[in-house]
Amino acid sequence: MPDAILTVIEQQAGKLNRMSLETLAAAQAMGRDLGREVEAVIPGSGVSELAGQVPAPKVYALQHPLLEPYTPDGYSIALRQAIEQLRPWLVLLPHTYQVRDFASKLAASLERGFVPDCIGYKVENGQLVLTRQLFQGKMNADVAFVGQPPYFASIQAGAYRADQLASVSPAVERIDVRLEPAQVRSRPGERFQEAKRTVDLSQAEVIVAVGRGIKEQENLSLAQGLCEALHAEMAASRPICDNGWLPMERQIGSSGQTVSPKLYLALGISGAIQHVVGMKNSRVIVAINKDQNAPIFEVADYGIVGNLFDVVPLLVEEIKKAKG
Repeated sequence: MPDAILTVIEQQAGKLNRMSLETLAAAQAMGRDLGREVEAVIPGSGVSELAGQVPAPKVYALQHPLLEPYTPDGYSIALRQAIEQLRPWLVLLPHTYQVRDFASKLAASLERGFVPDCIGYKVENGQLVLTRQLFQGKMNADVAFVGQPPYFASIQAGAYRADQLASVSPAVERIDVRLEPAQVRSRPGERFQEAKRTVDLSQAEVIVAVGRGIKEQENLSLAQGLCEALHAEMAASRPICDNGWLPMERQIGSSGQTVSPKLYLALGISGAIQHVVGMKNSRVIVAINKDQNAPIFEVADYGIVGNLFDVVPLLVEEIKKAKG
């Protein structure tokens, strides 16, 4: 539908990206407030069946053999053709590594601006105003679009919750695009996520993160025991990774990964703003710190003031009892 809010859905290996569904939740909220229809488009090869899993009233399967595997040329050319056909008012994308790679190219090809990494919005006098963070989360800025649509923006991981999506049975429609091999100028190498020792924490449902309070590298086994009890991924604040105690891909924060798990346990993490911006949108945050004035308690849903070396073993014991 012309003038709709169009959400770009990312998929990999036949699975929907969770951040795309969070972005769709943002689109639904905007649609209600602005009185606009919400639609979705999913690029790839043979994605018609997967499109039927996207909870939007209308989902466009943007299919072409050259869209699998992903390339920035292929995606930007195909999506430009789709946008020219559908004429949306706003194009929303998840702020993933893939989107960072092609979104600016796509917007520039249509001579439009792109507002990345938004955390929220408001409507003022019928105009959409997006909010994004500056200076590693120390400030928020409100941004409004000027000029003619379509407009482009991406949504930060965890800013909206996928479980708040309205249940909708989609009508799936296929969009064919013109794409030649000569237009795809790059060939993807081995996927970064599949490299040795790497992990995509943005997909984890439970995370146990450690900070300076763990004191020594040998004490990481305490946190690992909690991870095993909860089937969680281990993460850390920057000092732990800088010391080489955990690999850098497990760092949470402004210079690491941004996550929004169902449960985030912070062990011995003070709560510096650089760390908090990477995890504050977690559904439930539990903090354990012996300093009752630690900033982490300002964002925590539950706080335990105590020595993590006393608290964590008791917590593991109770979890095991609860599981039988």
